[in-house]
Amino acid sequence: MAFVTKKESGVKTVVKGFVTGGTMVVMSYPLEYMKTQMQLQSKTAPEYNGMVDCAKKTVSKHGVQGLYRGASVRIVGAGCQQMCRWGAYTNLCSLFRDENGKIGVVGNTISGMGAGVCEAIIAVTPVETIKTRVTDDLRRGTGQYRGSGDAVVKILKSEGPMGLYRGAVPTILKQGTNQAVRMPLQVYFFGIISMGDDSKKSSPIYNGIAGAMAGVGSVFLTQPQDCVKSRMQGEEAKKLYSGTWDCAVKMFKADGPSAFFAGSVPRSMQMAANVGLTFAIYPAIGMLLAKIGM
Repeated sequence: MAFVTKKESGVKTVVKGFVTGGTMVVMSYPLEYMKTQMQLQSKTAPEYNGMVDCAKKTVSKHGVQGLYRGASVRIVGAGCQQMCRWGAYTNLCSLFRDENGKIGVVGNTISGMGAGVCEAIIAVTPVETIKTRVTDDLRRGTGQYRGSGDAVVKILKSEGPMGLYRGAVPTILKQGTNQAVRMPLQVYFFGIISMGDDSKKSSPIYNGIAGAMAGVGSVFLTQPQDCVKSRMQGEEAKKLYSGTWDCAVKMFKADGPSAFFAGSVPRSMQMAANVGLTFAIYPAIGMLLAKIGM
């Protein structure tokens, strides 16, 4: 990234990452909620005709707050996720920079993949499991969880710590691919829209637009992993699937290839918003911290 330099400090990266993640989720969570609901429903007997229908039915039944079910753990988790992502990315990039501080496409891709794997293991998998279980509980109307905190306690009691790591394999594959694709794509799109103007390297607007474009581009390479992950983290997954491969095979047999691209439209919108906001907020916070001497 143009705004990530070898001078980045650990404390600065942690602060920027956490604030970026939390802010991004508050602004875009309803899209994530709708995406998850559409992935969890059956393709043969769908509950929703699309994301608008999903939003209408959720608000009608649960109010606007229904679109933020499971958001609290996601806000904290996203902060931790961004801390892991940018911390790992910054450190890995230092291994590939030349004497002028520049990094090539291959180094950027490997650094992005490493950052994605790191965030998947430390933050994304447990947070996504809780979010998916809570939203699936709401969709099914089983009333098993009062909220994210209650879900954490009950999952740990009934399934132990590994209960929070359902779908770890597809999550790691998804996040590793996500960041391996997004980091170099963002640089590529930034170069196009900035027309090589180095003065725009720290611009939140230019970085945000390039990030949004990179986010949409990455969806089509990671949607199958995301769909399998959501099914694996659903409330009934333990009874339905013996593992990641078994889940993928059963999805294909039951619903065909389209099962692996369920929720593509809301996820594309979500990723454009999430990734765009991430690449806009992160340099903006860096500029703010620089003004106060950090």
